[in-house]
Amino acid sequence: MSQMNRRRALQLLAALGTAGLVAGCGTDDADGESASPGSPIKIGLVAPTSGGLKAIGDEITNGFQLFLDLNEKLLGGHPTTLLTADEGESVKTGKAAVEGLLKQGVLALTGVVDANVMSGIRDTVEQARVPLIGSNASPSSLQSVVYIWRTSYVLDEAGRALGRYLREQLPDSARLAIIAPDSVPAQDVIRGFRQEFGESDPRIKDATVSTGVHTNPSKSAYRADIRTALGRNPSAVFCFFAGPAAVEFIKQLRIEGFTGKVYAPGFLTEGAVLSSVKAEDALGIQTALNYSSDLNNTANRRFASAYRKKHGTSPTTYAMASYDAAQVLDQAIRLAGGSPTPQQVNLALGKIGQIDSPRGLWQFNQPRTPQQKWYLREVQLDGQVLSNVLVTELATLG
Repeated sequence: MSQMNRRRALQLLAALGTAGLVAGCGTDDADGESASPGSPIKIGLVAPTSGGLKAIGDEITNGFQLFLDLNEKLLGGHPTTLLTADEGESVKTGKAAVEGLLKQGVLALTGVVDANVMSGIRDTVEQARVPLIGSNASPSSLQSVVYIWRTSYVLDEAGRALGRYLREQLPDSARLAIIAPDSVPAQDVIRGFRQEFGESDPRIKDATVSTGVHTNPSKSAYRADIRTALGRNPSAVFCFFAGPAAVEFIKQLRIEGFTGKVYAPGFLTEGAVLSSVKAEDALGIQTALNYSSDLNNTANRRFASAYRKKHGTSPTTYAMASYDAAQVLDQAIRLAGGSPTPQQVNLALGKIGQIDSPRGLWQFNQPRTPQQKWYLREVQLDGQVLSNVLVTELATLG
């Protein structure tokens, strides 16, 4: 094969996304020259590196990096440099992180933990015409976007999945107290929960007890609000907290004497939370989430095993969604061809179809969020360690 013909063949194969075929025929020519990888690319990851959301930021970074580690640091056949920027704890710091990465010429962005930051950077991303594959924050108000995709969920779906389930499971005599911070994510979750449960259902007739918004709450931050909720004599509690706030809420709920069932989106018991609470405080808590580390499928066995080997702990939904962000970028960049632009990658993201994910098969829907399964999990002891154990499949949403 002549050098000219060989180069043209490689270009056509790259355009078709057939990297495997390129590798297979790389040494067919007489001089034994192998196919070279694509040009280097840069991906920008935005996540908090300090403060109350740092643990989630670490998980997001770990998940994306794990995909690179398992794939020779390549995305779509291109050597990839992962640039990181501190999201901080405000829209201002999150926007500065995005702008700094854009100035470095990234092909795409990923990450973003806080829902307020995601809403605040919307115009910056859309005007830059650089795709953002968000791997956590996903407020339901984020509509009609062109360059923002999310591999996590829409926040109201966590409430919807549990609302539908508990509507059928709770006895008619049950009374549910709803407790959550006065924040945009909590409002999304509670709205979804009430809509699916039934707004007029007497079991949830009481108004939501709103707490302050804390990323690092004190040891008494929630106790007055918990007393207000328990004063209604509920048989069960539905709540929405994550990270250090979840740890303190669980502790303070039990200190105030509540021993009944607790239901929540999975963030309540995700990640480092379970290692920070007593077993007797957390056992039996049931949560809804789009992922459980004990899911039995090939993609999850590979992902969870590699994550445990590298980090010594089970992966979370945060790590999984970031791993999937890398996976969809890998496919989109491959489809975009040998010299991809951000706009070409964005167009290709709409063409990748189903993703073989650790959470199970999913695909992007029209709003650029996953159509995916939601699972019910329960905190149980695995030996001496608290774990979220898969109970059943709840619904497919999105």
